[in-house]
Amino acid sequence: MEIKLASTEEELHKIAPVMRQLRPEFKEAELIAQIKLQTEKGFQIAYIESDARVLCVAGFVFGEKLAWGKCIYIDDLVTAEDHRSQGAGAAMIDWFKHYAREQGCSQIHLDSGIHRVDAHRFYLREGFKQGSLHFALSDF
Repeated sequence: MEIKLASTEEELHKIAPVMRQLRPEFKEAELIAQIKLQTEKGFQIAYIESDARVLCVAGFVFGEKLAWGKCIYIDDLVTAEDHRSQGAGAAMIDWFKHYAREQGCSQIHLDSGIHRVDAHRFYLREGFKQGSLHFALSDF
């Protein structure tokens, strides 16, 4: 398994079908356009490829917070449905741990929908701790 940072239009088209498994509300063209927009603001995509197949995709940003210091925030993390529980997600988290250290980050953070119980078990197994509840205000 090889982990790469997406930097080309071709790579965005490769990762889009897997990312859409997490974000099905986007058509492929809309997803790629949104990724490009967010990339202008520091968003990056790491992905795992094996035998010319994308197995796992993670969108992330670097941030600096009073509470966390310099950190990586993982916005989106998804393993292809037909490759789950085969090590790709764990390999991606391991990569993030090394990459975060190399970049001078002291923490890695992510949010996960409360209905994603299998994902929660995975994150706990990978050493993540539940540190807070996330609240959002969108109907104002």
